[in-house]
Amino acid sequence: MLNTAAKSEAPGTEQELTDGFHLVIDALKLNGINTIYGVPGIPITDLGRMAQAAGIRVLSFRHEQNAGYAASIAGFLTKRPGVCLTVSAPGFLNGLTALAHATTNCFPMILISGSSEREIVDLQQGDYEEMDQLAIAKPLCKAAFRVLHAQDIGIGLARAIRAAVSGRPGGVYLDLPAKLFSQVMNADAGQKSLVKVIDAAPEQIPSPSAIKRALDVLKSAKRPLIILGKGAAYAQADEQIKAFVEKSGVPFLPMSMAKGLLPDLHPQCAGAARSTALKDADVVMLIGARLNWLLSHGKGKTWGEAPKKFIQVDIEPKEMDSNVEIVAPVVGDIGSCVTALLQGMGANWTAAPADWVGKITTKRDENVAKMAPKLMSNASPMDYHGALGALRAIIAERPDTIFVNEGANTLDLARGVVDMHKPRKRLDVGTWGVMGIGMGYSIAAAIETGHPVLAVEGDSAFGFSGMEVETICRYKLPICVVIFNNDGIYRGTDVNDVSADPATTVFVKGSRYDKMMEAFGGVGVNATSPDELKRAVNAALDSGKPTLINAVIDPAAGSESGRIGNLNPQSVLKKK
Repeated sequence: MLNTAAKSEAPGTEQELTDGFHLVIDALKLNGINTIYGVPGIPITDLGRMAQAAGIRVLSFRHEQNAGYAASIAGFLTKRPGVCLTVSAPGFLNGLTALAHATTNCFPMILISGSSEREIVDLQQGDYEEMDQLAIAKPLCKAAFRVLHAQDIGIGLARAIRAAVSGRPGGVYLDLPAKLFSQVMNADAGQKSLVKVIDAAPEQIPSPSAIKRALDVLKSAKRPLIILGKGAAYAQADEQIKAFVEKSGVPFLPMSMAKGLLPDLHPQCAGAARSTALKDADVVMLIGARLNWLLSHGKGKTWGEAPKKFIQVDIEPKEMDSNVEIVAPVVGDIGSCVTALLQGMGANWTAAPADWVGKITTKRDENVAKMAPKLMSNASPMDYHGALGALRAIIAERPDTIFVNEGANTLDLARGVVDMHKPRKRLDVGTWGVMGIGMGYSIAAAIETGHPVLAVEGDSAFGFSGMEVETICRYKLPICVVIFNNDGIYRGTDVNDVSADPATTVFVKGSRYDKMMEAFGGVGVNATSPDELKRAVNAALDSGKPTLINAVIDPAAGSESGRIGNLNPQSVLKKK
């Protein structure tokens, strides 16, 4: 039912009226969007208040970028566009990083920003927060729209929703100038102008010839490998993917946000034998994964000398042959593609060669055995392995916990150490590798799933969104934040030999991040050993109270740039 704003007072008439505020809210509700992440201010302050009064959950953040990250991961978790609402110009720009992040990672998200008046902006007459926001947003998102008339609000939002979730998902920008909100129109006409989006992300069925070609290539392999990407996790085709992998008998390698699609302890999982699997495989099937920098573009020493044939399952045709030749492209939505592959395998599919599977299993078991003593360490101060060993045990005992992870060493080592047991339980920086996602992701994960959240943060990464611990406390969310505090970026031991200033990678020694959480009414804990850390995290997850644990890590622990130091250029010149 339309949320009408007023009745006209003209003599002899009585007409139900509505306005832009109410039409935006009604359009969102009509399309099942019941949560907004944002920061209030001119010109969208009343929109947030009125949306809240209309039953939409509106979560107010301390910075738009963090609200945007929350909206982006909400889209990943729900397959519906997460919505971020910002003010004009500076607020819009703050949200834009998250919008570009959503587009790069293929998360459906809509950034809705208020904006200055077109006639003043277009003549560059100096309006309040003047900026041509639509022009700036266009290169950084999947689509961008502006609504100038109240009667077009329904169509504008419908186009944004469809663009965000159809085909390869991504970020969409919707520009709402200030004057739009106060525009008044007949309520009946307003109701008729709203659009309920039908079949926003229709199935895209792969061609039978593509399925046959892919299966023929896979069947011919002596050393096949399946790589599962976060697109496979987003698809929520969990049972089909599990059935396909198990029927094939092929070792699988999950990318970080695909961990848990099949448990990391599954006998076919090659995660602990990644190097061997990539170098020695002769046929590689990518399901919802891209051959970008995270997979060394499908070439180079990571992939060894063995010739490779690639099969790729993706909804985006342009993704094929992006770095290397794809001999068997399968274009369609992942659920339809994997279902078709399963059907095409028939009843008598021959499993992957036993000698290849045995080689991967042996290497995996060797690597796991080598790592085990490091994960058992209870040294104080902690190193990364001892601390992560404690958290690994907690996730094994509490597999429904959402594990949010960012940092350099904190991220890189946790990817390999902390096993995931269920799909979409590990959320991290994704394709861009951007820092600052931690608190926004954590808040949205708690809101959208109702599950407890364990956010494991490097001290540097936490700095980008740390003020949102107040947001976590304000909404009383079941989030436990663990800061791996080694006093700096990468390490806390660098020295500036030239001046009295600290080295560029060093923070204040002995910082107590736990005191931040206490300042807002949450629980703060300082942990100096893995045993203390494990007790504190278990207590936090049992209580459901906002908790921040300052995990004291040896300042010398960690390596430059984590595991991607090769991407950090070094000067070849030496000081004389």
